Amino acid sequence: MLDKLAVIFPVNNNTDMQFYQNTWLRNYLYPVCDWPGPGCKIVCHRTSTYRTLDKKTKCFARAIKRFEDKELFIKLDDDALVDIDYVIGLIKKYQGYHKPVYISDHERTQPRNFPDSLNGVMYGNGKFYMFNRKLVQCLDTDIKYRGSPNEDSVFGGMVSNGCGEYNVEYVKEDDRWIWHKEYTNKNKHIDLSFIKNH
Repeated sequence: MLDKLAVIFPVNNNTDMQFYQNTWLRNYLYPVCDWPGPGCKIVCHRTSTYRTLDKKTKCFARAIKRFEDKELFIKLDDDALVDIDYVIGLIKKYQGYHKPVYISDHERTQPRNFPDSLNGVMYGNGKFYMFNRKLVQCLDTDIKYRGSPNEDSVFGGMVSNGCGEYNVEYVKEDDRWIWHKEYTNKNKHIDLSFIKNH
C-alpha cells in the first residue's frame, strides 16, 4: 500500500536526514534539495532562502508530475512528523478517489496580502499536506504572481488555478496525528526545530 506514496521533503543545510531515515518515512522520502547531493531525489539547482521557498515549491510540483508510479503524495516540513497509521487510513480512504484531493489545515489568503492570482485561494498549512495524483495532474505549475509570497499559498494557487477550487475535495487534517516543532508523548519530548531553518 505504501509503495504508491511519495513524501516530498524540502531540505536545507540544517535538515537532519539521519533522524528521518530512522523513522517509518525513510523508504518514502523524496528530499527536495537546492543542489545535487547524497539522497537528493528532486534537485532545484538554485539556493533557497525563506523568501524564495515559493520557487522550491514550484520546482517540486513540476518534478512530481513525472512520478507516474505514485498515487498519493505528502508534503512534509523538516520540523514535522506524521503518524503512520493515520497515513495508512488516509491512503485506504482516498486511493483511487474520483476527484482531486487536498488534505491539510486549509485557510484562505487575504486580498490585502495577495492582490493578484493568489487572491482568496485556499491553501494548506505547510507542515503537512497530502494530495493525490489527480491533483498533481491538474496543478498549474506555470502560475504567475508578484513578489515572494508564502510557498504554501503558491501551492494553493497552483491547485485553484489549475484544478478549479470547486473541483477539489478539501479535507481537514487531524492534528492529533501530526506533530509540528515538537513531539510530546508519554516519556518522549523532542524539539523538532532546535535550529531555525533559513
